Amino acid sequence: MILCCNPQAQYNAYQKEIDAAIGSVLRVGWYILGQEVKTFEEEFAAFLGVKYAVGCGSGTEALHLSLAACGIGTGDEVITVSHTAVATVAAIELTGATPVLVDVRPDCLTLDPNTLGRALTSRTKAIIPVHLYGQAADLNSIQSFARQHGLRVIEDCCQAHGATYSGRRVGCFGDLGCFSFYPTKNLGAVGDGGMVVTNDPELAERLRLLREYGWAKRYVSHIPGWNSRLDELQAAVLRVKLRYLDIDNEKRRQIAKAYSEGLKDCHVRLPVSRPENLHVYHLYVIRSQERDQLQEHLRKKDVGALIHYPVPVHQQPAYKGRLGNPDALQVTESAAQEVLSLPIYPELGETEIRTVIEAIRVFPATTR
Repeated sequence: MILCCNPQAQYNAYQKEIDAAIGSVLRVGWYILGQEVKTFEEEFAAFLGVKYAVGCGSGTEALHLSLAACGIGTGDEVITVSHTAVATVAAIELTGATPVLVDVRPDCLTLDPNTLGRALTSRTKAIIPVHLYGQAADLNSIQSFARQHGLRVIEDCCQAHGATYSGRRVGCFGDLGCFSFYPTKNLGAVGDGGMVVTNDPELAERLRLLREYGWAKRYVSHIPGWNSRLDELQAAVLRVKLRYLDIDNEKRRQIAKAYSEGLKDCHVRLPVSRPENLHVYHLYVIRSQERDQLQEHLRKKDVGALIHYPVPVHQQPAYKGRLGNPDALQVTESAAQEVLSLPIYPELGETEIRTVIEAIRVFPATTR
């Protein structure tokens, strides 16, 4: 089976360096918020071009901590999309705030700035644009709207490590940028992990307090906080992989190029990369009106294609009937019936790429 993603392959590619990094942490014997985390925070901030980076336990917690650092809570509203991982909405609800879900652009399925005016109320405090599948949302338009109405912008960069918008890496545009290091991400740990980045020193300090019980000094809580810490082992592994991130992202782009060339006259709708964006293809997502049949066809050909995401957040059992206006989420609902993620990871071989392309080309689509 050709896997849709393969973290094991990346470990194999950098095994010697990863094993050495893990061994170094074990020999030192400091496992939580030590030198590895501090150095990784500095290196990740430098990679993005921001002043501060604060490690935490996961991408979900990065979003939660960011909202809390901005003072967002009960009675407030936060605008985001329904076509995203549930984590984006779950983080908003963790603060007590209310998610307000808007539709996505039909070309690239990121937040449609034209929907923001209809979602705005006196309780709106922030916008969370999701840089979906590896490419940036329309940040100029979103930030312009946010500035006009005094709103915070918190970038969900959990699928876009290293992606750029107008020549700058995502995460450095909003008040805060949030990253996940889940193992399948472009920059993936060997467990959970997350990071919040910012250029605001006050927000950075508040984040450091919030991630560890409000401690400025051990055992003394200055504000209420939580336990959301990036551990030393994960930071050590991530430091190794960060050195290769741009190289690995370029490999993803080459695989995406091969798919786009091989499928350009085919019966599926190919992903769009907008000219102002440098896409890092966390996922290569095609669309088909016969998606379910195509996925089953690929499975029989030993091609593991997955769906991101089959059920929009506003239609999930936990949220249905209380979040989102279906009449205003038509693009989202249409996409959920059509999207299919093809195998893509840096170590994917040419033979496997050709196998995927050929399997799709022989699919007996009725649209031919």
